[in-house]
Amino acid sequence: MAGASHYIMDRPTFDQAPKILIVVSPYYKDIADNLVAGARAEIEACGGTHEVINVPGALEIPTAIGIAERMSNFDGYVALGCVVRGETTHYETVCNDSSRAIQLLGLQGLCIGNGILTVENRKQAEVRADVADQNKGGGAAAAALHLIAIARKWGRADKGVGFTKDILLAGGTNTV
Repeated sequence: MAGASHYIMDRPTFDQAPKILIVVSPYYKDIADNLVAGARAEIEACGGTHEVINVPGALEIPTAIGIAERMSNFDGYVALGCVVRGETTHYETVCNDSSRAIQLLGLQGLCIGNGILTVENRKQAEVRADVADQNKGGGAAAAALHLIAIARKWGRADKGVGFTKDILLAGGTNTV
């Protein structure tokens, strides 16, 4: 629809700066560089910090996020890459599997903005990655930041799984 406008939410604010991991597949390096530039600008506009890691392809992005979640202390993640339709069904596999894996990680409570472009041709990717145009990298970072704000709003330090120190001590028979 020509001339359609989209509502953009205000940037969230944070008492403590969020720490974000940007996971990018630089398969199409110029596209990836524009996506990263947009994501960095959005994160920095919220006072956040970020690290960037590269992975070989879009299918490796969710795995890298899962590893980082288990082994680091990031508040959220931005998934960036580009998949251009080719002549085989590999396009559908990469698009569907990477998107589904990211969604499953999100349903486990990870704050992830999905900026993996899935396009028909390179021109579509260029427009979507351009910081001055659709800025999908910035949009993915904004999504992660909004999810972090929600998690912090509802999060509680005592909301763990399994036995906690306080439960064990309250029982009187266990020591920690």
